[in-house]
Amino acid sequence: MENPQIAAALDEIADLLEFKGENPFRVRAYRNAGRLVRDQPESIARSVGDPDRPLTSIRGIGKDLAEKITQLVEQGRIDLLDELRAEIPASVMLLMRIPGLGPKKAAALYKELGVQSLDALREACLAHRVRELKGFGEKTEEAILAGIPFAATTSERIYWSEADRYVQSLVASLAVCPAAGRIAPAGSYRRGRETVADVDLLVESSDPAAVMDHFERLPEVVSKLGRGDTKLSVRLEGGLQVDLRVVPTESFGAALQYFTGSKDHNVVLRGLAKSRGLRVNEYGVFRVADRSGEAPAGEAGRVAGRTEEDVYAALGLPWIPPELREARREFEWAAHAALPELITVDDLRGDLHMHTTESDGKATLEQMAAAAQARGLEYIAITDHSPRVSMANGLGPDRLRRQWAAIDRLNDRLTGFVVLKGVEVDILEGGGLDLPDDVLAEADWVVASVHYGQRQPRAQITARITGALAHPSVAAIAHPTGRIINRRLPYEVDLEAVCQAAVRHGKLLELNANPARLDLDDVACAAAKAHGIPIVISSDAHSAEGLDVTRYGILQARRAGLTKADVANTRSWSEVKRLLGRGD
Repeated sequence: MENPQIAAALDEIADLLEFKGENPFRVRAYRNAGRLVRDQPESIARSVGDPDRPLTSIRGIGKDLAEKITQLVEQGRIDLLDELRAEIPASVMLLMRIPGLGPKKAAALYKELGVQSLDALREACLAHRVRELKGFGEKTEEAILAGIPFAATTSERIYWSEADRYVQSLVASLAVCPAAGRIAPAGSYRRGRETVADVDLLVESSDPAAVMDHFERLPEVVSKLGRGDTKLSVRLEGGLQVDLRVVPTESFGAALQYFTGSKDHNVVLRGLAKSRGLRVNEYGVFRVADRSGEAPAGEAGRVAGRTEEDVYAALGLPWIPPELREARREFEWAAHAALPELITVDDLRGDLHMHTTESDGKATLEQMAAAAQARGLEYIAITDHSPRVSMANGLGPDRLRRQWAAIDRLNDRLTGFVVLKGVEVDILEGGGLDLPDDVLAEADWVVASVHYGQRQPRAQITARITGALAHPSVAAIAHPTGRIINRRLPYEVDLEAVCQAAVRHGKLLELNANPARLDLDDVACAAAKAHGIPIVISSDAHSAEGLDVTRYGILQARRAGLTKADVANTRSWSEVKRLLGRGD
């Protein structure tokens, strides 16, 4: 059982408890546990029954939680989750996916109107029965109706980070099959899309039956959806569909290109092939006709197909990185020999957004610093929350200054590494920041964010953010649109106005690498690049393991076409300060 499955079960317990109106601290405990498990770089399931590394040795996992995880791994179920599911129909939980519809309102719809599905909710809205409930009203009803399509699609796709765990496990299992040659994932997973609906796996082999037999016997596979001569479709434990395609050596590169997509990218590619008298498909690149006007048959007409590089070269193109294959600018760049050298994880030198036990983190200042050093970073900024985020134990001026004094003492003991005195300051609902100017002026790094008032009108939220960018102490805006993928839509904000303000004041915008956020998204990051605004790729880590999520931010940045030069924290801290006009 993979970490995402365990985390999903803990998340579901939190959702169901919240729906029932249980103690918020109990709900938060399961919510935090889900995040903790999801962030673990190693398999949680392997710790079950391991006397050398019991579950309780993992920071944040106590006896009660360890017992529930053990039961899930060993029995495939949790008693508490079964009890909660028996009380509340599964379809009801989709109601909570509607933006702005919290557990209390979802419970009211279920209890007072008997709504148990999105279709039933749509009917209730159209009949104007929702607005009659206490605490709802006409505008709420209209907002719910508008949010139903979003809720309907969120259950169809999983985070790329979750799909990655499945893919890595499946590829490793396939690699031991004697009949398997090259193995590669394709589809939206390979392009690095933030969510994935299903996974395509390609295997090079001259013995498709042996490969498919091996794959079908893997423990992750719970059901077979269909099998042909060279294709096998299965369902994994957890519901993810995987399509396995076995292809010959001469077609592997063409199949990888074809099934990676995107559809729009491939349409352009086929047009280019046609203009050259060629045909491209999953089997290879072929000449359409010779000088006599007759099409060569079989291998005689094959121009390329063994590798992707050969496929693109046959069409007069350099190999195009999968993350760029969305029919945006990749063909324009390729035509002018200007494909960007995309950023990599190794390019990052610092991480400028993370939390400790002083607010809502799970590791101390010293532990976060040690973890960052172990990952090869040169600097980090500790950015615990300001007081407005009371549920996260935000820091007021006195606590913040004590933390900064502790950072000074820590820096005195460190060599070749620096911890910056920072804060994630809230942008208040009425405008302005959550800490006094004299306190903010003492910080090395201030990142400003919106956590409350996210349903305000577009002009108001935009004014709050542009006002924060104008503040002399603010360096960057964190998760600038506030979205949570599959759970919360972005708030209404004029990103063009935000970009203009960032340029005007010489400030930065964050790409929050948390796989549930990835905010800014790839399109917005590309827009920021066009404005000349450096992006900060930050982990927003709440644990030592959470530092590893920067790889997801890098993937998103690559989809935006960002290079090392486009990202601020690929520079030394001295260079970042100069970038902000602060000198040394």
